[in-house]
Amino acid sequence: MKKAYEKPAIFKLHTGMMNKFGSFASPLSRKIRKEIDGVKISELVEKFGTPLFVFSEKALRSKFREIKRAFTTRYPNVEFSWSYKTNYLDAICAILHDEGETAEVVSEFEYQKARRLGVRGNEIVFNGPYKPVDALKVAVAEGARINIDTFEEIADLEEVAAELGIKPKVAIRLNMDTGIHPQWSRFGFNLESGQAFDAVKRIAFGGKLELAGLHCHIGTFILEPKAYETEVRKMVDFAYKVEDEFGFKIEYIDIGGGFPSKNRLKGVYLPPEVVVPSIDEIADRICSALLSSLRPGDFPKLIIESGRAIVDEAGYLIAKVHATKRLPDGRKGYILDAGVNILFTAFWYHFNVEIDREVQGPSEPCVLYGPLCMNIDVVDELAYLPPLPRGTNLILSPVGAYNVTQWMQFIRYRPNVVLIGQNGEVDLIREAETLEDIVGRERLPERLKLNGN
Repeated sequence: MKKAYEKPAIFKLHTGMMNKFGSFASPLSRKIRKEIDGVKISELVEKFGTPLFVFSEKALRSKFREIKRAFTTRYPNVEFSWSYKTNYLDAICAILHDEGETAEVVSEFEYQKARRLGVRGNEIVFNGPYKPVDALKVAVAEGARINIDTFEEIADLEEVAAELGIKPKVAIRLNMDTGIHPQWSRFGFNLESGQAFDAVKRIAFGGKLELAGLHCHIGTFILEPKAYETEVRKMVDFAYKVEDEFGFKIEYIDIGGGFPSKNRLKGVYLPPEVVVPSIDEIADRICSALLSSLRPGDFPKLIIESGRAIVDEAGYLIAKVHATKRLPDGRKGYILDAGVNILFTAFWYHFNVEIDREVQGPSEPCVLYGPLCMNIDVVDELAYLPPLPRGTNLILSPVGAYNVTQWMQFIRYRPNVVLIGQNGEVDLIREAETLEDIVGRERLPERLKLNGN
């Protein structure tokens, strides 16, 4: 059979040379992946189709234990609370709860999901800027640790406390300048302006709540460990100011999360192995600052809400090449069966792209498009790949954080998700959607039905 005609294009290749984006891929550096945790890509695709999310239980547990070891060997009173918004698949949460993590939630939906999995109310940290009164009633009654975000929430909690006849222990969320820009000032009470102190004063004079903790989350994908050191010192100083002036005992300091994974941020030219600090460096900064700031004999609980750094590198997405075209600028474009509808973090990261087979031919600049009828559906605008035959599987990673919580039912159904167990077993942990899943909650008025259907 004759091959389809393809108009020739001329463009400069600098194979092996360095530029501001790193180095161009060569056949010798081509990344091939034929299995995940001993399970063949071909077998996964044959059984579950593509696109397909794959999670490694082995990688998930290993990463959590690495982070746990980094902190518990440096500070004697640490709690790890799993960030549900990062990935709230039941199987992922269950693994981390089995490892000893409590639950950190930011909505009544996530709260209910944690309770459904058997997490007790007093093992839940309830964050977020919007907590309806009904959700607060449940949280107070069940002893959840509520981190207050606004003055209105203080008033709501006082009403709930009076109604239930309970004086709940609460915390307030702080925001502060740690040298990170942009500064996350939307959430909580600002420390430098005195707003946080006013919030404590409001709680004290209300007399219906007991302040027992402080919470702060300085941002996301933080690459400068010193920012955490600054955060901790300011939180400890404020804790003692609160204790000395109002008599409250601060029992826990919740420093949030934001630890980076080994993903590659767009706009960062160096590889993650160079720019991403190790978890030991982050833990050392945090724990050293804590121990040097605390008063003798005082060891409040340190709460870590890390999500991305634990789960991101445990997740893969297998996507299939559906079609190829030559773009006007000379680059080759590949259309995949997975796009930004299920890979939301493609807007921020350059993923590791691996091929499921050996492919001959020189690498060249490529654009990886998704299947959506939207111009923004770009998985990677600058990949270097050899000529890929239709049907080639690409393995994208790390994709474990935020994609299965921020994915959209837009144009296409959401796909299967599988978990590879520690002994190589493969479990389907979320079934691909069908039309019934989408229309099941719709209601079509009788007058709009066609032919009585």
